[in-house]
Amino acid sequence: MSDYTELLARVSAPEGSGRPIHDPATGAELGRAPEATVDDLDAAIVRARAAQPAWEALGHDARTEILLRAAEAIDAEAEALARLLSREQGKPLNGPNARFEIGACSAWLRTSATLPMETEVLIDDGEIRAELHYRAAGVVGAIGPWNWPLMIGIWQLAPALRMGNTVVLKPSEYTPLSVLALVDVLNSALPADVLIAVSGGRDVGARLASHPDVDKIMFTGSTATGRRIIESSAGNLARLTLELGGNDAGIVLPSADPQAIAQGLFWGAFINTGQTCAALKRLYVHDSIYDATVEALAEVARSTPMGNGLEEDNVLGPLQNKQQFDIVNRLVEDAKANGGRIVTGGSPATELGELFYPITLVADVADGVALVDEEQFGPALPIIRYSDVDDAVASANRLDVGLGASVWAADRDEALAVANRVHAGTVWINSHGGVHPMIPFGGVKGSGYGLEFGVEGLKAVSVPRIING
Repeated sequence: MSDYTELLARVSAPEGSGRPIHDPATGAELGRAPEATVDDLDAAIVRARAAQPAWEALGHDARTEILLRAAEAIDAEAEALARLLSREQGKPLNGPNARFEIGACSAWLRTSATLPMETEVLIDDGEIRAELHYRAAGVVGAIGPWNWPLMIGIWQLAPALRMGNTVVLKPSEYTPLSVLALVDVLNSALPADVLIAVSGGRDVGARLASHPDVDKIMFTGSTATGRRIIESSAGNLARLTLELGGNDAGIVLPSADPQAIAQGLFWGAFINTGQTCAALKRLYVHDSIYDATVEALAEVARSTPMGNGLEEDNVLGPLQNKQQFDIVNRLVEDAKANGGRIVTGGSPATELGELFYPITLVADVADGVALVDEEQFGPALPIIRYSDVDDAVASANRLDVGLGASVWAADRDEALAVANRVHAGTVWINSHGGVHPMIPFGGVKGSGYGLEFGVEGLKAVSVPRIING
């Protein structure tokens, strides 16, 4: 097992070159990220294209064995990866954060590697036999985010590699070093040029999306960037999986017990300090239990420690970057100006550091306020009172996003009846945001299209072929 500084040294640009990356908790320079050019990306795609046929020709069983060895390599470097991730992204080691993310990386890789992918017999009536097979798409371009950079990177590359594709991965400019370190660890088990990471700016990402030799693009990020990727990919008709912005609604029905659901609501909203695509971002609570639910959430917020991620007691960290910090601050200030009642938090936690913002519960706001209508992607939750369930469902469905949603009730059948009326890719009952490597995940409306995870995720990085006869 390496110390995280050893991993960092292996992937950082030489002193005096590259772009500085800072620890969001302290502001200290962590390392320098290599700055690849568009020409570097083009060369990487040439290498990945050349390596792809031999990788696919190995077959599923051989690729599975190699990917399982890659998962073991992650486990061997788990603590070093977690510490590097904590310093670069800001998330604490403990709680559903850095160590959790590294564990999810190896678990997802193992699941993707071992999922059975059977030939589907479509018809076999004695005269016609038609079979549906799935083959590798070719070269997959993966463009990752900064909030869960390693886990989402694995979500992209693991199924792609399993199906025989090669992968060129472009990490976020905010969190390149931990992704480069993960790829370095994986490549200790993988053949050369099967997985290549290229760290660079937006021009590199734009080129990857439009490159004529990229067959599939996987992107997690904002809806606005997703639209640009769709436009860029039109020239080469690359297949797309897009997991885009969300503004997930939760509906608490009058039968729910506020104390019983408070922890689930809290972590549904504030996992990774709220910096999660499918986090709970606007909460509609029935009038009969509104005050009790607000207070139960406030109790959890007041008792949950925030601070430097390398300190073992903390489970909430800073915002990852100044741009996101400013968005959260702006939305909270706007909510105050529009009559929102600050229950906890409400102003920057400057005593902790420049990018810390405390858990902020904003009660007595309504649809139309920016904090409700815009994705905050941070530790601020608007809580909206309702008296008619039909109105709550209409509010949940009114925005042009639909990644996830949740319904909370004492009776599952009651919750299910409401869940079936909510427009989202996933609707959780009495929880929010949990994902599983066997359960497909994807959005509707402005939250993108395509499925990840499970067998559907394997199909999404493949091309179908019918054998008829």
